[in-house]
Amino acid sequence: MNIFKPSQLFFITGVSSGFGRAIAEAALAACHHVVGTLRKDDERTAFEALSPGKSYGVLLDVTNYEAVQPTVDRIEQEIGAIDVLVNNAGYGHEGLVEESSLDDLTMQFSVNVFGAVAVTKAVLPHMRERRRGHIVNITSMGGIITFPGLGYYHGSKFALEGLSEALGKEVKHLGIHVTAVEPGAFRTDWAGRSMVRVPRSIHDYDEVMDLLRERRQQGSGSQPGDPAKAAAAILALVASPNPPAHLLLGSDALRLVEEKLATLRADIEGWKHLTLSTDFN
Repeated sequence: MNIFKPSQLFFITGVSSGFGRAIAEAALAACHHVVGTLRKDDERTAFEALSPGKSYGVLLDVTNYEAVQPTVDRIEQEIGAIDVLVNNAGYGHEGLVEESSLDDLTMQFSVNVFGAVAVTKAVLPHMRERRRGHIVNITSMGGIITFPGLGYYHGSKFALEGLSEALGKEVKHLGIHVTAVEPGAFRTDWAGRSMVRVPRSIHDYDEVMDLLRERRQQGSGSQPGDPAKAAAAILALVASPNPPAHLLLGSDALRLVEEKLATLRADIEGWKHLTLSTDFN
C-alpha cells in the first residue's frame, strides 16, 4: 500500500543538489508535483526536465526578500496550492568565532534563518486560508549539539529550531504542521564545495581547530547518512496525520543528541540548588 498522499504540491528551496534534490526526486517518484528554487537558468531547465509537467523550477535567491512573496503568489496562481513547504536552502560556515567576521555571521543568518522565515511568511497566508499545510524546516543535529569551529552555523540552526517550534504552536489550531528535521552527517556537498571556510589566523586555536577541519574535509563523501533514505523519511513524515515537532535523521544524530541531553540533565541536576535560590521567598 502506498502511504503517500497523491498529487500534493511541494515547494522546496534549494533543489540543485543535496537534500533538496533528493527530496524533490523522491516526491516526484511518489506522484507529487514539485516546485523547486534554483539560482541559475540552466539548473532550472535541468530540473524541469526531471519530470515534465510535474517538476517546476523557479529562479529565486531566498536572500532577495522582496522577490519571495511575488514568487510564492505566482506559484499559487499559476501552478497550484502549496501543500508542503520544505525550507532547505542553506550552507555551512566553518570558522572560529574570533576569526570570523560579523559580515560572515550576517550572511549565514541571511540564508539559513532570514531566507527560511521570508519564504515561510509568504506561504503562511495561503495555508491559513485553506486551514492545512506542512512546513518542514531542514535544520541540523547542529541545531541541538555543537562542535568547535561551527559557531555561526550552529547559531543559525539553533535560531531556526526555536522559530520552528514556536511557529508550530502558533499555527497548530489552524491545521498547519511545522517540523524541524535535524539530519546528522549525510553524503551531500555540505562539508565539501558548499562549505565556506574561513582562513586560520590565530595560533592559540590550532589545537582545537586544525585536526577538526582536516577530518571534515577528508570525511566529505563518506558520511554515514544516505540522502535518498532521508528523503523517503521526510515523505513518510509529511504523510503522517500527526507529525512531530522535531525529527532526527541518522544514527549519529540520535547518538550525539542523546549524549547532549544526558549532559544537559546532569548540569540541571548538579546546579539545581543555585537555580532554585533565585526566587523571591
